[in-house]
Amino acid sequence: MLVLFIFLLGCEEPQNRNSDSIAQSKTSSYNSNDKQVLDEPIKIGFAMDTLTEERWMKDRDHFKQSVEALGAEVEVMASHGDDALQIWQAETMISNGIDLLVIVPHNAESTAAIVEKAHSAGIKVLSYDRLVKNAEVEMYVSYDNEQVGVLQAQAITKLVPKGKYVYIGGAETDNNAHMFKKGVFEVLQPLIDKGDITVVFDQWTKDWVPSNAKENMEIALNANHHDIDAVIAANDATAGAVIEALEEQGLAGKVPVAGQDADLAAIQRIIEGKQAMTIYKPINELTELAAELAIKLAKDEEIGELGEIVKVNNGKMEVPSILLSPTVVNHSNVDETIIADGFHMKEDVYLNKDK
Repeated sequence: MLVLFIFLLGCEEPQNRNSDSIAQSKTSSYNSNDKQVLDEPIKIGFAMDTLTEERWMKDRDHFKQSVEALGAEVEVMASHGDDALQIWQAETMISNGIDLLVIVPHNAESTAAIVEKAHSAGIKVLSYDRLVKNAEVEMYVSYDNEQVGVLQAQAITKLVPKGKYVYIGGAETDNNAHMFKKGVFEVLQPLIDKGDITVVFDQWTKDWVPSNAKENMEIALNANHHDIDAVIAANDATAGAVIEALEEQGLAGKVPVAGQDADLAAIQRIIEGKQAMTIYKPINELTELAAELAIKLAKDEEIGELGEIVKVNNGKMEVPSILLSPTVVNHSNVDETIIADGFHMKEDVYLNKDK
């Protein structure tokens, strides 16, 4: 009887050890060796703020393609500007067994709670395009958003070196909106100090909603008796709303408007002469880089060869970051930038114009 007991004990012990090792591999996403043993692909969670704008749909699609091309899986959720929902979605992906979380924060501050939840589950976080504030994120990847504002302001001040300016910002809760504005006023401030430029209206756009931007522009026009010389808008959706307000007063095409994101509607407005310029940030370049970073971070591999790493302060730490360079697009270079890259098709861009 004693011999039988020892025999059974000896059979059970390896099975328990195997169960423990599987459980450990499920709770520790940092150990890529366990993944290889289990022959499971790396799984990336992509927590997005919104899909209501054209550019974010491109981000989603290109990121998914890039991750899958590298042999990994991706789960995408979008919160549509709802902070509580974004936290819940992140928690859901964490409980679903993701190995790394990529996040586009709606609220740069409140998203810190998501980082804490991910870290408590042993999951690293990559901040995508928008920086999470006051949290120990492992990495930040984006375009140089301060440079976006610099390029916008440089382009518009060449067209309108003196006059009354309106600034229509993005969402105050979005760190990028603050970076865009910082870059814009870096260029404008010396001209303001000289008295060449007067900023007669400066307002954020709640939640990036175009109707809020249009309302702000209507207020600016009424307050200044429709006497406005130039407008810098934080993105193309807000620029489009600004142009709607100008159009209603017969001013579209007469008042230069800057935007950014190179949305199709914006490029069409540039061709039509209603929008002066936009900023092009090739989405495929950003998503491919983000996909590589995400998988390497999940596997604890070196990332230095993927690009120059700089430090960006998020209020709590100097976050290791890779920042790509944006490009100015105006009427003169649409074909060699947007169309040449296949970002938009020529027949779509020139839909209302002769080819």
